[in-house]
Amino acid sequence: MAEAGAFPRRHARTRGFTLGRPRGFAVGADGARVAFLRSTAGDDPVNRLWVLDLAGGGERLVADPAALLADPGEQPAAELARRERARERAGGIVAFGADRDLTVAAFALAGRLFVADLAGPPAVREVATGGVLDPRVDPTGRRVAWVADGAVHVAALAAGPATSSLLVGEDDPEVTWGLAEFVAAEEMGRSRGFWWAPDGERLAVARVDTRAVQRFHLTDPADPAAEPVRLPYPAAGTANAEVRLAVVGLDGGRVEIGWDRAAFPYLAAVVWEPGGPLTLLVQARDQTETRVLGADPDSGATTELAAQRDPAWVELVPGVPAWLDGRLVMTADDPACDTRRLTVDGAPVTPPGLEISELVAVTGGAVLVAGSEEPTELHLWRVGPGDPAERLTSEPGHHSAVAAGEVAVLTSATLDRDGTSTTVHRAGRPLAAIGSLAETPAVRPRPLLLRAGRRELRTALLLPGGPFQAPLPVLLDPYGGPHHRQVMAVRDRFLAAQWFAEQGFAVLVADGRGTPGRGPAWERAVHRDLAGPALDDQVEALHAVAAQHPELDLGRVAIRGWSFGGYLAALAVLRRPEVFHAAIAGAPVTDWRLYDTHYAERYLGHPDRDPDAYRRSSLLADAPRTPERPLLLVHGLADDNVVAAHTLRLSGLLLAAGRPHNVLPLSGVTHMAVQEAVAENLLHLQLRFLQDALGA
Repeated sequence: MAEAGAFPRRHARTRGFTLGRPRGFAVGADGARVAFLRSTAGDDPVNRLWVLDLAGGGERLVADPAALLADPGEQPAAELARRERARERAGGIVAFGADRDLTVAAFALAGRLFVADLAGPPAVREVATGGVLDPRVDPTGRRVAWVADGAVHVAALAAGPATSSLLVGEDDPEVTWGLAEFVAAEEMGRSRGFWWAPDGERLAVARVDTRAVQRFHLTDPADPAAEPVRLPYPAAGTANAEVRLAVVGLDGGRVEIGWDRAAFPYLAAVVWEPGGPLTLLVQARDQTETRVLGADPDSGATTELAAQRDPAWVELVPGVPAWLDGRLVMTADDPACDTRRLTVDGAPVTPPGLEISELVAVTGGAVLVAGSEEPTELHLWRVGPGDPAERLTSEPGHHSAVAAGEVAVLTSATLDRDGTSTTVHRAGRPLAAIGSLAETPAVRPRPLLLRAGRRELRTALLLPGGPFQAPLPVLLDPYGGPHHRQVMAVRDRFLAAQWFAEQGFAVLVADGRGTPGRGPAWERAVHRDLAGPALDDQVEALHAVAAQHPELDLGRVAIRGWSFGGYLAALAVLRRPEVFHAAIAGAPVTDWRLYDTHYAERYLGHPDRDPDAYRRSSLLADAPRTPERPLLLVHGLADDNVVAAHTLRLSGLLLAAGRPHNVLPLSGVTHMAVQEAVAENLLHLQLRFLQDALGA
C-alpha cells in the first residue's frame, strides 16, 4: 500500500502523530476558562498557548512564540534536561504556570520569562531574562517565581515594569534551589522543586546538593573538540543527592522543614493546597516504607500523618497525598483482594478489583481518580463521601482528565478513532470540545486483543491488512516493563506495529508480569528479578497465540524494543535463542548497576546487599554463552538516562566472545530519537535488518 513507504516519514515528522493535539490543560477554579497548549498543524512542533472561554467566547490564541521572539535561540542546558525527563518531544511553549482562577500565566522561552493575561484581551510581556526555568504564578495571581542559575527569583505582577529579586540561592554550582533532582524527575514523577503557599505569601523550596553524587561524562565523538558533559548520575548503590526543604518568605527568611532524612532521604511529593497543611511524602532508600508528614511552616516541625510499608516496595501513585474536607486521601494496596484502592483517612473508598492508577483531582467535594477494572482500559471515576465509586467514562480505551470546581477536561483515546478527543464538562454535562489539529495516519491499526496462556497475558496480534501468504514471520514488539502498559484499547498504540505488519509480519505485543494495571502482586512479580518473569511471559504469549493462529511461523521469530523493551529484546536472543532468531535492542539497559538508584534499587535492592539480583538481571554474563543470532544494538550517544556505556559494554563482551552483532550509534541523540531524519530512517533500517535476518 502507498502509505507503507510514506509512513516512516510522516510518523517522524508528526512525532508519532502527536503534534497538533491539545495538551497541558489547566482549569480555572472559578469555572470561567480553560488554558491549554497546541501547535497549529500536525507537522508543526511549536506549541502555542490558548484559552477556551467557557461563557461562549470560544478558543483564542494567547501567546505565539513566533510573535514573541524573532529568533528563539538555544534552550538553556537545564531546560533541555527538564524536557528530557518529561519526554517532551515538541518545542515552543511546552509548559506554563497559572494562578488559581486562571487569569494570568507564565512560561519560559529560550531562557526568557513571559507573562500572559488570560482573562482580558491578549497581552504578553517579558518579565526576566537569563536562563529562566519553570516559572509559576502564585495562586492569587500577584507574583511569579522562577529558577535561574540554581536560585529562586520572584517578581510582582502589578502594572508597570516588573522588578525581580533573588529569593533564595547559594554561590555553589553543586547546590540548586527550586529544581527537582535527577531521580525525582526521572523516576518519582516529581518534576518541580518549589511550591507556592495557598495565600501566595511564601514558598516551600527544595534544596538539592549533588556534591556526593558520582559524575558520568557524556562525550560527542562526532565533535571531538566539544567538552564532555559532566552529569551527576546516582547509579545503583552509589550516593544520591541530598535533598532538603525550606519555607522561604518573600523577604528571604527561611525555616527548614525537619524530618528523619537519614531514614527517609527521598522527597517524593510536596502538597500545599487549601484545606490541608504543608504536606510531604517521604520514602526510605530501599522504598519499603513511606511517611506522610504534616509540616508547620512557621517552626519547621513535622507530624506523621500516615505510614505505609511493603516488603517489596511501596508504589508511588501520582496525585497522592491529597486532602478532602480536612481528610487525608491516599492509596493503599489491599492484599485481601490484590487491589490498589483509594483511601480517605485510611479507610478504603473504592471497591475491590478497581486498580487505582492516579488521583486526578479533589473537586466539588469529591475525588476524581483514574483506574482500571480491565488492564487494557483506563477509566475515570468519581468518589464522593459516603457514595459508591461512579464510573464517568464508558467507551473502552484510555481516558484522562484535568479538573477544578465543576469543570473537567476529559481526553479520550480508543480503538474506534484516530488520535484523541477532548471535551469540557461542567457538572458532568458536555459543554464544549477542544479541537485536535493532528494528522490522520493512513495506516489503520487493527489489533486483535487477546488473553494469552494460563496467565491470560493481555496481548495484541496485528496482521497484514490485505491478502498474505502464510505462515508469516513473527515480530514481537513489547515494552514489557514496569510503569507502562502497551496493550490497551487505543488505536495509536499500534501504529508502528501495524506498519511492520503491512510489510509482511505477524506482530505480537504482550504485557507480562511487572506491567501496571493488574494489581500489586502482578507488579511485584519482578521483585529481585527483572529478567526471568518478563521474558518467560513473552515466550508464553508467543506460543499461546501461535497455537490458535497457525499463520504464525515459529521458525522465524524476531523481537524489537526500546529502553526496557530494548533490554527485553536483547535478553530474548541471549537467553532463549531457540525461540528468538533475531533482535533489535534500542537503548537497552544491559547492566542494572549502571542505572539510577531509585529505579534499580526498587526492583533489585542495593547491589552490595543483593548482588545475585543484579547478576540475574544483567545481560553481560550471557554474552559469551549465546549462539549466533542476528542482534542490532541501537543507542543515542547523548542519552543521559540509559547511557551508551550499556550498549558498548555488551558489544565489547560479544566481540571478545567472537559473537557477530551490529551496533548503530546515534550521534547527538538522547533517549528520545525525535530528530526527523533519525526517526524516519530508524524504521527503514529496522525493517531491512528484520527482512535479512528472517528471510522475509
